[in-house]
Amino acid sequence: MGIENYDQLAIFVLVARERSFTRAAAQLGMSQPALSRSMRQLEERLGVRLLARTTRSVSPTEAGEQLLNVIAPRFEEIDTELAQLNAFRDKPAGRIRITAGEHSALTVMQPVLGKLLPQYPDLHIEVTVDYGFTDIVAEGYDAGIRLGEQVAKDMIAVRVGPELRMAVVGSPAYFERHPKPKSPHDLTQHNCITIRLPTYGGIYVWEFEKKGQELKVRVEGQLVFNNIAMRLGAALEGLGLAYMPEDLVRPHVQAGALVQVLQDWCAPFPGYHLYYPSRRQSSPAFTLLRDALRYTG
Repeated sequence: MGIENYDQLAIFVLVARERSFTRAAAQLGMSQPALSRSMRQLEERLGVRLLARTTRSVSPTEAGEQLLNVIAPRFEEIDTELAQLNAFRDKPAGRIRITAGEHSALTVMQPVLGKLLPQYPDLHIEVTVDYGFTDIVAEGYDAGIRLGEQVAKDMIAVRVGPELRMAVVGSPAYFERHPKPKSPHDLTQHNCITIRLPTYGGIYVWEFEKKGQELKVRVEGQLVFNNIAMRLGAALEGLGLAYMPEDLVRPHVQAGALVQVLQDWCAPFPGYHLYYPSRRQSSPAFTLLRDALRYTG
């Protein structure tokens, strides 16, 4: 098989995983017409249709899915072996793809990147913020960061953060208009700033615990967001109560811009873990990042 065929197979793997010519072309630095032409040539050469195309999406056909399952692991093995060559360099180098939730990306990844990247100019790290349970193997990620309780049992997990605690907060102006809740049940009478998470299939239910008693409250309100910044901003503006990681709201509570309530119902829970496949042979670059992220407190 010629080099061109290998290139086209590698492009096919990326298109099939991204399910988008546009995203694949952007990652490869190719024009979309050139990428589409390459896929047509591969299909003509093999004599089978590999991709089902519509005006809005692209997905593997049955034959394409079978080919993807066969060749994708081979390309991963090649990438891993090539990464091992970095051991012969003076400093680790390479590209690492990580998927993480917004809070862990801000509080776990970002501080480490600020210290690590200036020392290793040939290290390239892509962080994708995703609230869902991403299949890191199928999506081509090197690792993910999630809460310890969410990591699959067949993954290697490394603790990368301390225990976490949630906080219910509202502005002083909000509490001038509404009484402070004395129990989580009282939240049903408040205007709560909710969050939509694909992981939970919709609006996230606020979770509480006190003396071993667990309680989930389905709150409602005028606002629904899917990111941290807008929830925090809305709470600061007095538009409702927010359920946020305590470390993010602590400075605002200390400054008097937010008031924290129901502290006795917000118990600590296991923090974030870096996880990756047990069969993965770690490259020097990945080992460097993993060790830098490891929590030792």
